[in-house]
Amino acid sequence: MTKKKRSEYPNHPAHPATWGQRLTLLVLWLLARLPWRLGIRLGAALGGCAYHLARKRRAIARRNLELCFPEMSEQERERLAKENFRATGRAVVETALGWFGGPQVGRIPVEVRGEEHLQALLKQGKPVIAMSGHFLSVELCARLLPNRIPMVAIYKPIRKKPVLDRAMREARQRNVDDAVSKDDIRGMLRALKQGRSIWYAGDQDYGRKHSVFAPFFGVPAATITALSRLSRMGKANVIPLFFFRQPDGSYLIEFQETLDGFPSGDDVADATRMNQVLERAVERYPEQYLWIHRRFKRQEDPRTNLYSHQRSSTKG
Repeated sequence: MTKKKRSEYPNHPAHPATWGQRLTLLVLWLLARLPWRLGIRLGAALGGCAYHLARKRRAIARRNLELCFPEMSEQERERLAKENFRATGRAVVETALGWFGGPQVGRIPVEVRGEEHLQALLKQGKPVIAMSGHFLSVELCARLLPNRIPMVAIYKPIRKKPVLDRAMREARQRNVDDAVSKDDIRGMLRALKQGRSIWYAGDQDYGRKHSVFAPFFGVPAATITALSRLSRMGKANVIPLFFFRQPDGSYLIEFQETLDGFPSGDDVADATRMNQVLERAVERYPEQYLWIHRRFKRQEDPRTNLYSHQRSSTKG
């Protein structure tokens, strides 16, 4: 059976295939109407419930934590997994606020650190790629990003769910300067040429094409080389950019120092360095990273399956 092309996925409002997507957007819109502190607490509670109900995702999170933090006791990893689900529940409300929140979003406390690293490059007219990762508060922090910071978000289209895809793209276009598909290399290079920084997260498995295997917490992970290629093609400097929810409930947007000597000309070395920078960010707030994604599903030996015990671990 051949795969459907994007145009074949229905997006007409009356088509039953879109009803679930529209219901999802309605729920997000309603969540965004709640006082934001109440919404965040509600999200955390729902995430705690999801830990007991979403057995498959719970098993993936447990396995990722087992692979990445073998030095932790099983009890410590279990506590971390539960906190991760609570943070994931908060992220649903944070996404609602980022996409559909009203004036109250402007009252959410946010701290921006290290902006001088970005502004110094922009003042010199140098193109910038902000290397990031899939931290759970990303959608809200995009909304909280000050207007003085020009940024173009790179995103992965949700091709099978065009209604959600359009809502995500339009929200990101409202929150930052623009949103460009990860497949639109010309669009990325055009943004760099125009002096707009690119916000790029390359910490998911997009297949073997244009990927190398580099360690992430000591585990081989298929890591795309697009960051190196973009930096080289656009003659751009790379600076890390991360987003965290702090213990007091405020949010932190942090720019770090430029990665000197990047790209190096060695794709494996560059991918390894990118993963190391990401590791250090994850270690600060490990519960806020996207652990329910099968980051290590693809290995150099196709016969290797690091999630092979997942079926049995979904029990209980």
